Amino acid sequence: MGRRARDRRRQQQQQRQERGGGGGDQADWAGGYPEIVKENELFERYYRELGIVPAGEWDAFMAALREPLPATLRITGYRSHAKEILHCLKEKYFKELQDLEVDGQKVEMPQSLSWYPEELAWHTNLSRKILRKSPQLEKFHQFLVSETECGNISRQEAVSMIPPLLLDVNPHHKILDMCAAPGSKTAQLIEMLHADMNVPFPKGFVIANDVDNKRCYLLVHQAKRLNSPCIMVVNHDASSIPNLQIDVDGRKEILFYDRILCDVPCSGDGTMRKNIDVWKKWTTQNSLQLHGLQLRIATRGVEQLAEGGRMVYSTCSLNPIENEAVIASLLEKSQGALELADVSSELPGLKRMPGITNWKVMLKDGQWFEEWKDVPSNRQTQIRPTMFPIKDKEKLKAMNLERCLRILPHHQNTGGFFVAVLIKKSPMPWNKRQPKVYQKLPQRTGDTEVTAANTDNGCECINEEPTLPENQESKKIEELQDSDTEQSKKEQVCGPPPSKKMKLFGFKEDPFVFLPEDDPLFLPIQNFYALDPSFPKMNLLTRTQEGKKRQLYMVSKELRNVLLNNSEKMKVINTGIKVWSRNSDGEQFGCAFRLAQEGIYTLYPFIHARIINVCIEDVKILLTQENPFLSKFSSETQKKVKDMAMGSIVLKYDPDPEKPDDLQCPIVLCGWQGKTSLRAFVPKNERLHYLRMMGVEVFKAKRKEEESESKTEEEVQRRLTQTEEGMDVEDKEHDLITKMEAEIGEESSHSPVESSAMEVENKIEDLDQSSKNANSHASQESKDTSNVKD
Repeated sequence: MGRRARDRRRQQQQQRQERGGGGGDQADWAGGYPEIVKENELFERYYRELGIVPAGEWDAFMAALREPLPATLRITGYRSHAKEILHCLKEKYFKELQDLEVDGQKVEMPQSLSWYPEELAWHTNLSRKILRKSPQLEKFHQFLVSETECGNISRQEAVSMIPPLLLDVNPHHKILDMCAAPGSKTAQLIEMLHADMNVPFPKGFVIANDVDNKRCYLLVHQAKRLNSPCIMVVNHDASSIPNLQIDVDGRKEILFYDRILCDVPCSGDGTMRKNIDVWKKWTTQNSLQLHGLQLRIATRGVEQLAEGGRMVYSTCSLNPIENEAVIASLLEKSQGALELADVSSELPGLKRMPGITNWKVMLKDGQWFEEWKDVPSNRQTQIRPTMFPIKDKEKLKAMNLERCLRILPHHQNTGGFFVAVLIKKSPMPWNKRQPKVYQKLPQRTGDTEVTAANTDNGCECINEEPTLPENQESKKIEELQDSDTEQSKKEQVCGPPPSKKMKLFGFKEDPFVFLPEDDPLFLPIQNFYALDPSFPKMNLLTRTQEGKKRQLYMVSKELRNVLLNNSEKMKVINTGIKVWSRNSDGEQFGCAFRLAQEGIYTLYPFIHARIINVCIEDVKILLTQENPFLSKFSSETQKKVKDMAMGSIVLKYDPDPEKPDDLQCPIVLCGWQGKTSLRAFVPKNERLHYLRMMGVEVFKAKRKEEESESKTEEEVQRRLTQTEEGMDVEDKEHDLITKMEAEIGEESSHSPVESSAMEVENKIEDLDQSSKNANSHASQESKDTSNVKD
């Protein structure tokens, strides 16, 4: 948090005190918005008339909307230590909340979400504001902040967890997340890909897209916490996202996705409990304006879906204009190519309402229309035919709209939500005919041309370039695109699309350059770490074409295929995980690159040298002491390092089943062996995580606000004086993330305000400081750690 932000915050606090404390304790408990009246006559009139709430439940429905949304969290399911985190939550932090009162309100014990598998999702009756501000909850809050930053916990709204679960993802699936930011659902998809942690490179991948360039960097920040080589973030308009190609046995094929998440932009009236502004801003006009965009995005999604694939359409709106109307229109123009899946047996324990089959359209002035023929000509630009229910009873019955599901806030104390699961049985009918824009192909060889045309029934139908294998014209597209991309493929460089072919917004991205097979850079790395012959070295890439390569990243084989074949049509924001960082003095030890912690779990299965197995006491020393001498470690560890050369090492802890009180999940850490010492290069929050799991108390109450702010200001000034080598996309993310997190509805994991309040034992603080200033040890240990962001 900058100085100006702190000054504004201080002024706001003074103004609230002058007004009498900003509404008192009850206002704080309610989320701190006493000035907004939670009433909207038009909203109540509209939804009463539509009848989406069962008879006799209206008062409970409105009462729930006026209550603050409970805080929810999700434990990262694919991590091997998820059970350890769950045990820690239950046995330590949840027990400390028993019989606790905050602002006169009793804190209820957190409860697991009954419909989420394996007790990995929990909710409390605490609002996010109370959780952040209450001194009694500071310890629990710091735990959540730290574990969220590590990627072990995601603070995510309960209903937001539903769409990824209904996608039924397997590790081999190719997945497209069309409107992905801020990234909580994307994180769920990544977890599902890595269901088997023994497989470092699943065959599937996630392409996460967002139209907003700035939000893409927040998406990158969220996804990078999970350290997956199978995620790629791209920046496109979801309604016209280009067709991608992949190489299959030497021939070009269009990429179709096995699973697509279509969580479209919406009016958000299901989020009234957390976005209080919706109460005063809500009108039916919002839905009328968004309906067309939602239909275009959903249409583009099913076009790119593989036959037999599954697409989940979702909104955080209760309005049938944005929900059933979109699904009905999509089903009608698919002519049987799509069907709604029956998911009534999935997620047992989740209370849901079926989709509705009859609704009306209302203007913001309160005027109702039941059929398209009733709409006057001067209103036909606002209201479209696709907004009305199908009048043909047989067609309507065949659509099975009741298979959609609507989540009402009062049923399980959640937000409002809508989900529909679509199955693609055959190609879309408009893909079978030659498109009108085909004659333009020679002038636009690097683009995918997508246009909208009005059909007879008024629905917007997208006519695109040939995309399906059965269309023989696709071969011509391939020939045209081959001539454009062949040179970049030879050089194995994937840069941004040429500006003439695609207008670029935001930052200009660095290229993605794959290491050539004969690159002399790799041989010393291979020998130093004794990499397995099966190591996929062709998947290594850098972000620079000239000069020294400072960071090496890794992607899966499948994403490499996508990158190399689509550099002319994709704007890639980020992909891959960092696996090695350059040491300026490292060559004298036989390797110029040290291991990076964020990629160690991916690399570890391929490394056969420089591995030291350590006991739990050694791990505690490594995580709590700055640069411990070898004499402090166990005799077994000292023997192992005695004859090992200086340089980067792997520190591995394996749990002992005969000692059930010890940590029962494996740990892999990056470290450095010096002449007389051994140290770990691990990010601060990850250190805290492992120490908590081992039962080491790392919490220390924050000091007075003035001291904390002073310390924070000094820290900011100190950091501004430091520079760091190896700049990549992370440097671009940093400034954007801090500005955006307050704007994003779902609570972000990396908050400077929260982090500045977090103080732990002096040992950890000193260790974090020493990691940032590791250059001072270069002469002692003959190593360069200037690139350590850990």
